[in-house]
Amino acid sequence: MSGHAAHMDAVYRFQRHIYDVTRKPYLLGRDPLIRALHVPAGGRVLEIGCGTARNLLCIARRYRGAQCYGVDISAAMLETARASIAREDAAVLVAEGDATNFDPQALFGVSRFDRVVISYALSMIPGWQAALDHAAALVAPGGSLHIADFGDQAGLPAIFRKTLFAWLAHFSVTPRLELEVCARAVAAAHGQSCRFRQILGGYAALAEISAS
Repeated sequence: MSGHAAHMDAVYRFQRHIYDVTRKPYLLGRDPLIRALHVPAGGRVLEIGCGTARNLLCIARRYRGAQCYGVDISAAMLETARASIAREDAAVLVAEGDATNFDPQALFGVSRFDRVVISYALSMIPGWQAALDHAAALVAPGGSLHIADFGDQAGLPAIFRKTLFAWLAHFSVTPRLELEVCARAVAAAHGQSCRFRQILGGYAALAEISAS
């Protein structure tokens, strides 16, 4: 087990049992991201940093017939994910892997995906730029990579930003203020296009990288 994997297991060993309930009030970019996916019929969806599989299950319900896959570095979180998937008897597969270098062909027998999702995970991945680049490489022709994470909070009171960032640090979360620059650079490197926007006064950042 890598050092980061062990750290994530330690962070979420107990939190995973209440994660979805406690995160709902402030992970505000997740549902707009899911609504914007427009997964094609029978499309393949991969979530990197899938955690409890909350998003994957929402995607499976919304886009019937989609083939859903998830990767996470935390074995503890995947334990909760598999239990949730089993309760819903959902057609979702999850596996343990490092966001920067996992091999989806080895894990799932699939090399490219119509939609790739990273929701509030880049802010917890030390090598987040490498993870972003790896994710872009997994997008099938005509597909897209969708990212949601914390924004720069520029439109909100400074005290709110300071308090939020200090609180997030207790959970090993570091908002990636260079996300737009990095997303556009990754898209250009892969011959893809990038759309970026912030919502709710900069509370959440949403990026979409599309392959032609």
